[in-house]
Amino acid sequence: MTRYLFIFLFCTSTIGAASIPKQVTFHRDVLPILQRNCQSCHRAGEAAPMSLLSYKSTRPFAKAIREAVVSRRMPPWHADPHFGKFANDRSMRQADIDTLVAWADTGAKEGSLRDAPKPVTFLDGWNIGKPDVVLEMAMPITIPAKGTIEYTYFVIPVGNKEDVWVERAEVRPGNRAVLHHVIAFVRQPGNRWLKDAKPGEPFVPPVMVDSRGRERRENGFGGQWLTAYSPGMPPQILEKGKARLVPAGSDIILQMHYTSNGKEETDVSKVGLIFAKEPPKEKVITLAAQDSRFEIPAHAGNHEVKAEVTLYEEVKLSALLPHMHLRGKDFEFKAIYPSGESEILLKVPRYDFAWQLIYEPAGEKVLPKGTKIQATAHFDNSANNKANPDPTKAIRFGEQSWEEMMIGFFDVAVKPGVTERDLMQPPKKKTTGD
Repeated sequence: MTRYLFIFLFCTSTIGAASIPKQVTFHRDVLPILQRNCQSCHRAGEAAPMSLLSYKSTRPFAKAIREAVVSRRMPPWHADPHFGKFANDRSMRQADIDTLVAWADTGAKEGSLRDAPKPVTFLDGWNIGKPDVVLEMAMPITIPAKGTIEYTYFVIPVGNKEDVWVERAEVRPGNRAVLHHVIAFVRQPGNRWLKDAKPGEPFVPPVMVDSRGRERRENGFGGQWLTAYSPGMPPQILEKGKARLVPAGSDIILQMHYTSNGKEETDVSKVGLIFAKEPPKEKVITLAAQDSRFEIPAHAGNHEVKAEVTLYEEVKLSALLPHMHLRGKDFEFKAIYPSGESEILLKVPRYDFAWQLIYEPAGEKVLPKGTKIQATAHFDNSANNKANPDPTKAIRFGEQSWEEMMIGFFDVAVKPGVTERDLMQPPKKKTTGD
């Protein structure tokens, strides 16, 4: 058995080595890999800190690139490959990793410019294409140099007199240096969430005391998710035939999470929308399995929190987004079917708060009526967690990064007439007449 294993390893390593040119150069071998895997973020105006468009801008980071791809920190992709297949899997091929390693180890040579592939054409600013409408904060907001900044909201009326369907949406952050995340929600007429917020003005919800005597601000998820920005999160680009509903007279509410960086800054962010040209066949809705009543004990290294929701209509699963903060350790989505069978939909064994990734199941994943979506998270509140702000404190749900969240967002596609209420609430039992 050992002999056969040795032969197998020898053959596979030989095959891998044969795929790498004897002399690896930037223009011929490395640039195509960067175009496929890296340049969408590593260019001016995007989330990554350095540009990887040219040899001159890439060469100083050759060793750092080597370390990042060998450790699989880059491109960021945290799904366990043993569970589920994902259409947007950004894992780098082993042959590409080997080529980048060889390039860094052999002097990071430039090679001939004649060998370079044609540059990738990126859109200026908008990744979704030219928006049909751009909704922008009406005034700049000033972010102080120091201190805690509470979640701030901006109400922007869409101005649509009829229902519209959005198939592409993107947040363009105005100042990435202080902007941790933005979520754009649709607030339809009659929804009293953030009712005291005035259009065009920044609004911080007042502090309230909940039923357990704890001070809290108004819940930050009172509308239907439209799109979001955070490092690693792509814009909302739905498949043909799918769209999100923006009812007539709706507002877009931007939830802004700012963090101070030592100097006073300003921000004006915006969201772009592209409308469907014809009524969609399916409506996309964001749901969540979440728990806001947990308490993580001080020094706990593997504290478990679970949440579960039941789906009262058949749906097609289209995306999964686990969300925790700095103590987040791992996250799992599981489907429990009406038959009693269960299936792990996504397992993230090493959660990374710095990269809020969306995982899109490959193919059509139909979840029958009565399916339960169970989210299980583990938190590391011990001193072994280098990102832990303070292992000596018990931690509860909160909006700031040093507090915690446990939310398993997931997108489903349904018939256009199905509502969030239809999905999340059991149908009323029919009563017999007199």
